Amino acid sequence: MLDFRLDEEQQMLVDAISRFAKERVRKVYRDAEEDGAIPAEVVQSGWEMGMLPTAIPEAYGGFGEYSAVTGVLAAEEFAWGDLAVSLQIMLPNLVAIPLMLAGTDAQKEAYLPGFCDERPPRMTAALTEPVVQFDPYKLGTTAVADSDNYILNGTKTYVPLAGDADLILVYANEAGQTQGFLVPAGIDGLTIAAQDKLMGVRALPTYTVKLENIHVPAENKLGGVEGCNFQLILNHSRVALGAAAVGVARAGYEYAREYAKQRVQFGEPIAHRQSIAFMLADMATDVDSARLLVWEAAWLLDKGKDATREITVMKQYVDQLVVNVADRAVQALGGYGYIREYPVELWLRNARGFATFDGLAIV
Repeated sequence: MLDFRLDEEQQMLVDAISRFAKERVRKVYRDAEEDGAIPAEVVQSGWEMGMLPTAIPEAYGGFGEYSAVTGVLAAEEFAWGDLAVSLQIMLPNLVAIPLMLAGTDAQKEAYLPGFCDERPPRMTAALTEPVVQFDPYKLGTTAVADSDNYILNGTKTYVPLAGDADLILVYANEAGQTQGFLVPAGIDGLTIAAQDKLMGVRALPTYTVKLENIHVPAENKLGGVEGCNFQLILNHSRVALGAAAVGVARAGYEYAREYAKQRVQFGEPIAHRQSIAFMLADMATDVDSARLLVWEAAWLLDKGKDATREITVMKQYVDQLVVNVADRAVQALGGYGYIREYPVELWLRNARGFATFDGLAIV
């Protein structure tokens, strides 16, 4: 028998993040979007909720209770508050989770304790490339073995907070396989180019990163000589993005629903009109169905199953759904939906990016 109820600890977590999103994030997200930066104290407060340290094994300073299901619960609630804030709070996961999934013992000992400090470490990851029809399995960035080093060449884009990072986990094509390499900032040949000018998530600075004949030690290859199971890492990333998309879609639906209840035309709330009521019902159904697909995928990951098929289906479905729900939220507000004073236009812009956000979140 299937049971979709959250246990007591999960419900407490969801309630805590929901309060944080409502009381802290929703008060700053619009100014953050306009300013292009998220208040540091908000990010710090989100970090102090301890989602990542809770997932790290006790041997490395954490609490050793990793769960993809718990991760997607948190990702949805954070993204309901704001997607850009959510992505920045989860940013350290981009390095920590791959290390837990595929790192060597030496790599785990060297880096994982840093994710249990009072402040998040300045680390990020670079997967996406500025090409048409980007394929994470066929990267243009290359890694070539050379004695005790690897030589990296290529260009990455959408690299969050790269300008302030001390370490970047760079994914590259090594003999036809995608592998990760831990690249320290300041290394010769690494250039942080101009900040990307994005349509959405403008509160989260992302950058184009260029690698020209960068030499990194062989021990910096994620997983050592054997390398990493990139498909597993990508699956975890896509589950996180799916959960975040559900959060954005839910935000749009709930805002449109409340607006329709309060907006009075011709003597009654517009929610009483069948065209609006049916549209809201479809939006609610879409959000719930997407959430179940995300939960199933996360559950399969926790069970150690090969969830690639389920996650691929989920990601394709959710990427389209979040745009459709956000667009209908704009429609529900009529002309007001196109005005920046209202949040639905921002959610639509953010929603449109999920199809290209591979590698920007992970649980």
